[in-house]
Amino acid sequence: MKIISWNVNGIRAVARKGNLQEIFENERPDVLCLQETKAHPDQLTAGMRHPEGYFSYFSWAEKRGYSGVATFSLHEVTSFRTDFSESRFGNEGRILITEHPDFLLYNIYFPNGKASKERLQYKMDFYQICLADAVAQVENGRNVIICGDVNTAHTELDLARPKENAKVSGFLPEERAWIDRLVDAGFTDAFRLFESDGGHYSWWDLKSRARERNVGWRIDYFFVNEALVDRIESATLLTDVYGSDHCPVCLELL
Repeated sequence: MKIISWNVNGIRAVARKGNLQEIFENERPDVLCLQETKAHPDQLTAGMRHPEGYFSYFSWAEKRGYSGVATFSLHEVTSFRTDFSESRFGNEGRILITEHPDFLLYNIYFPNGKASKERLQYKMDFYQICLADAVAQVENGRNVIICGDVNTAHTELDLARPKENAKVSGFLPEERAWIDRLVDAGFTDAFRLFESDGGHYSWWDLKSRARERNVGWRIDYFFVNEALVDRIESATLLTDVYGSDHCPVCLELL
């Protein structure tokens, strides 16, 4: 099974550029998870809402043009939900949890904490509830895959300039500590099973043309619970795919 996660920074934009169709045609993922779609379903063409051969699931923000996630699956899911156990987070369209035969897939667009202290606190609260929700599912005997734009680089290996960003949201100690807690709770960063060094990024600032110089951050992840680790065949960054300031990330399971 191939699962791809991609912050598209606007689904309509990547569709116009042809990049979205390229993912479907060239990669043919079993499941494609998109973040930051920036659209309600009624703003999408029929082809974007229902790519040929796929079942479509959406979560959108009350505010138009903001946030939003979508999951496209070759097989119809058993169920889906658009919030954690606490309903306060559902209105921003950041959460889409789909139930597949042998795992739950959390497609999450985690908040950015740069705007204000209040948004940073919102981000930390969101993190806490997400972890509690996922751990509860594992404790109930389910396998869990968490993917999406986490909006935090975990270690100094995960961004090009860690010292310069030590006091910037996205690399703050408390944000990084949450990923530590996620790992301590039994979730594995799939990419790090295959790559132990730095220089591998999934987001680059467009204005400074940072992608050309590979001055970036790795903030897009797949985390899997312990029982699924032995089934991971590969975890890669699709850095040759353009159309967004993020590149897609890919997980393949046996």
